[in-house]
Amino acid sequence: MSGAHARGRAWGGPPTATRNAANAVNEMTATNTSYATDMTKPPPTPTAAEAATAAEADTPASRPGKGPKADLGTDITASLVVFLVALPLCIGVAVASGVPPELGIISGVIGGLVVGAARGSTLQVSGPAAGLAALVAETVGEHGVAMLGVIVLCAGILQIVLGLVRLGRMFQAISLAVVQGMLAGIGLPLMFSQAYPMADSKAPGVPIENMAGIPGLVADILTDRQAMIATLLGVVTIVLSFVWKNVPGPAKKIPAALVAVGIGIAVAALPGVDVKTLQVGNLLASVQVPGAEQFARLTDGAIITSILTFTVIASAESLFTAAAVDRMHSGPKTRYNTELIAQGAGNTVAGVLGALPITAVVARSSANVQAGAKTRLSRTLHGLWLLAFAMLLPQVLALIPISVLAGVLVHSGWKLFGPAEFPKMWRQDRGEFAVMTLTTLVIVATALLEGVLIGLAAGIVLAALRMSQTVIRQHVEDDTAKVVMAGNATFLRLPKVIEALEAAAASGKPRIRLDLTGVTHLDHACRSQIEEFTTQQRGSGLRVELLMPGPATGQATPDPMEEQAPVRPPAPTPTPTHDHHATAFAPSPDVGPGPDAEWFYLDTRPLPDDYAGRPPLVS
Repeated sequence: MSGAHARGRAWGGPPTATRNAANAVNEMTATNTSYATDMTKPPPTPTAAEAATAAEADTPASRPGKGPKADLGTDITASLVVFLVALPLCIGVAVASGVPPELGIISGVIGGLVVGAARGSTLQVSGPAAGLAALVAETVGEHGVAMLGVIVLCAGILQIVLGLVRLGRMFQAISLAVVQGMLAGIGLPLMFSQAYPMADSKAPGVPIENMAGIPGLVADILTDRQAMIATLLGVVTIVLSFVWKNVPGPAKKIPAALVAVGIGIAVAALPGVDVKTLQVGNLLASVQVPGAEQFARLTDGAIITSILTFTVIASAESLFTAAAVDRMHSGPKTRYNTELIAQGAGNTVAGVLGALPITAVVARSSANVQAGAKTRLSRTLHGLWLLAFAMLLPQVLALIPISVLAGVLVHSGWKLFGPAEFPKMWRQDRGEFAVMTLTTLVIVATALLEGVLIGLAAGIVLAALRMSQTVIRQHVEDDTAKVVMAGNATFLRLPKVIEALEAAAASGKPRIRLDLTGVTHLDHACRSQIEEFTTQQRGSGLRVELLMPGPATGQATPDPMEEQAPVRPPAPTPTPTHDHHATAFAPSPDVGPGPDAEWFYLDTRPLPDDYAGRPPLVS
């Protein structure tokens, strides 16, 4: 063997020794990371500031499950704000679902009193959601309103089972870009859909149709005096929602929504004003308890499919919403399995009463957070207000203009949309910006669940591409074509690997050196491709030096063209050798290669002076 080469072992020996020998990789990666660690020094003593910080981090208020101190007055006013947001949503979702509006209010009451009292989440508010309206309408059209209760009941029981087997946690694995895209995708259609009731008009339907119909809506408002009055009430509500917090004195503690409702009631009572107001019927008369006839249809495959569909979509929407709401506040975070059980309990009760399915709702939850709520009291009380006003004071509800409540929802939609988040994400990470924008657009074009799933898929693809970064450098020196790889070599980068291997084979040199000691992850596809290439080139008469990362997983096959490796003499006790890039150890006698170890040529000559500045042939 030439004196310019030394024998080195790629498999079966200490990884640090191989890494120290592969200076080409150290020059290529330019990490300047030292692998040497001084284990002889005692741990440093924390400073007084560090000790104070650690003590503060362990205070009861900062420990998991310990929330901020409750403010009874703030929670009560927050519950009233959530009530004003929830009331038109409950009625609107019921109408869009093709069922009596009273069933929407019943589901809202259950979302507050049953789900709201549970310990799964602190500030997340539940009730009938627009994301399920299309599915409910399709189910009611196919199976009837009476069958809806059985489907919701069984879906609730399944949710409880999923929570008991602790499957709720898997919904925490969601990208921040997807969460922000989901919020924007909910907020944007909410604004456009509520622009119509703000003008005492009816929305055309899906978000795309609502957006396309805005010019016609503006033309109708300009030609209808009553529509103009209703729209002005809605606009005043939106303006108050933005500026009321800047009002001096104690008046700013009154929620802007309550002030807007008071103004709306006063204007609606004026002579000559004829704007639409809320109309709520008898709740008890709307209850439809499922009977034996409905339960007998559980053997129908279509019914079972509907139950599974409701379970998956309701659970996904609730727990994806929990991930979004947890990012809105600094209080105790959602306990996902407990929250899933709570959602199941709410749907079980809703099914018994024949009401709409329940999920967590972002619009109500964000209103709850923005109103300053700190405990579960606000979301529980909002259900009590729904029940009390619908049962005892329906005449009071009849005084509230619909356009005012629509204005409250338009403001909530704007806060959810968060237009400032898009340029911020663009500056921080353009890949995540693309995921966020895609999620928003798909939700607007289709529905919430489809948009979130596509956003998650895009986020996973982006993460896979970023994690699979492979740097390949190759050059020809004397009689050797050299290929040096570092990073993560996965099937996503297989075309680059194949291109580099083919370029080395096409160089016409009698020797090929493949140095993979800088590769941190080598998946099966790339490993197989490299081993097949090595076998083929050796079979054609070329000499191939192959340095693989990590220990051998099986018996290796040496290059038959190379002379047999001599027996290595015993070496002294391991002695650490420190350099700028790595820590290498001289092997001891009892760490020598076994009879099946594979030996490869390891070029120990220094790299050319201009090697680091050479552009990669494959980048």
